[in-house]
Amino acid sequence: MLIGSCARIAVLVSGGGTNLQALLDAETGGILRSGKIVLVVSNRPGAYALTRAENAGVETAVLTKAGCGGQKGFEEQLSMLLKEHGIDLIILAGFMSILSAEFTDQWPERIINIHPSLIPSFCGEGFYGLRVHEAALSYGVKITGATVHFVNEIPDGGRIIAQKAVEILPEDTAETLQRRVMEQAEWILLPQAAETVSAEIRKKRSEEND
Repeated sequence: MLIGSCARIAVLVSGGGTNLQALLDAETGGILRSGKIVLVVSNRPGAYALTRAENAGVETAVLTKAGCGGQKGFEEQLSMLLKEHGIDLIILAGFMSILSAEFTDQWPERIINIHPSLIPSFCGEGFYGLRVHEAALSYGVKITGATVHFVNEIPDGGRIIAQKAVEILPEDTAETLQRRVMEQAEWILLPQAAETVSAEIRKKRSEEND
């Protein structure tokens, strides 16, 4: 449910949280105005993303499949946590776990993800992290980038929200390309898409209440 004037956002993370930091910075910088990050959930204890959230005064939680008795238990606990916090929008920011259809169907076009390529290139199951950039270099493409898309049960299969292209340079390694895609695309695109979707949620809720 909407509380106040903003869509309530939960960010799901697994690692360092650079995309989370971009979202937090966008909120303080006024780029993300229609949504507010109220919860960060990690499926990995000790993820630095949790420290980033705590430094920003955002509530955190850790849920693991092992601790919840597997995928089903994990998703059940996650669903309860999201409902307790009145979440309107879920953002996957380096979240290294595939969500089931049973879970994603509960949140139609309310879950978004950032993927480090121009979908439909170098995406789907098995394409994550440096593997994406290694594949782009192996194929010899000259342009890559990032894509924000809605999440369904198919890895990287949901409707595309926004894309941003990044040039591949002759001297690029997977590591240098990964960094440039983050700087030139991911950290710009994800906050913009979060604002777009949050604004749409607010608009729909306003129309429903009229």
